[in-house]
Amino acid sequence: MTRVCLYLLGTAQDGGIPHPNCFCKNCSKAIYDPQFKRNAASLAIVLPEDQQWHLIDATPDLKEQMVKLQMKHNLKGKIMDSVFLTHAHTGHFPGLLFLGREMINTRELPVFAGKKMKTLLETEAPWRQLTQLNNIVVNEIENGDHCSISKNVTVIPVEVPHRNEFTETFAFWIVGPNKKVLYIPDIDRWEEWSVDIYQACREADICLLDGTFYSAKDFEHIHRDYREIPHPPMTETMGRLSDLVEETEIFFTHVNHSNPAIESENKIRHIIEEKGFNIAEDGMEFEI
Repeated sequence: MTRVCLYLLGTAQDGGIPHPNCFCKNCSKAIYDPQFKRNAASLAIVLPEDQQWHLIDATPDLKEQMVKLQMKHNLKGKIMDSVFLTHAHTGHFPGLLFLGREMINTRELPVFAGKKMKTLLETEAPWRQLTQLNNIVVNEIENGDHCSISKNVTVIPVEVPHRNEFTETFAFWIVGPNKKVLYIPDIDRWEEWSVDIYQACREADICLLDGTFYSAKDFEHIHRDYREIPHPPMTETMGRLSDLVEETEIFFTHVNHSNPAIESENKIRHIIEEKGFNIAEDGMEFEI
């Protein structure tokens, strides 16, 4: 049976780590120690024997992320076979511009996106040039659609609440031949979702969940209002899912630069791991 891997291209919130114009403790460490750096949240579904890979979210860091993936899986010069988009926030779709005439100049690359995102990409500059020149072809997806990307892999979009100033927001189920993965990098509040997060995670073998902030205290360091950037804190998510850690691997991704859990030797990181949860890292890989 064909191997299927999930490769984490990035695990930080939109601005990455170091964050632009920030010299906080985490960002300063990333500036001076490249091993501490994190790219914006994104993942690749890789089928090594078939020399295929599919991208979830095209981040501003896509150029660097592609090189790492291509070197890791002997895919030098191999462009992704498709792109799935969660939503239209800064860390999740600007990397599409790398596919345009000025750079890679792809031809009819399939992009899967919600109705509002499809409209944005086809009508708003500079994105519409990608569609007008047939660099990309945008396919509309809806909540619950089954998108087969190979005989053994299906991607299922699930709509989640997340501000949605410009477009709808999707999470994704990634169903491989052996394991089922739930990927939710962004959501406002678990209680606002029509799906019970506990039951959803119970169905999964691996969960990659919104870990933007550890707690409301993170906002004190970045001088922002918790209501302005709604994300469920890790503390709440762990409380909801603590009974599942023996049966489901749960990782936090999309971490903000203010999050103390980033540092592996931090006592908060130890608390998280003692409770059976994990912090996702750039370059992590899962066989599914």
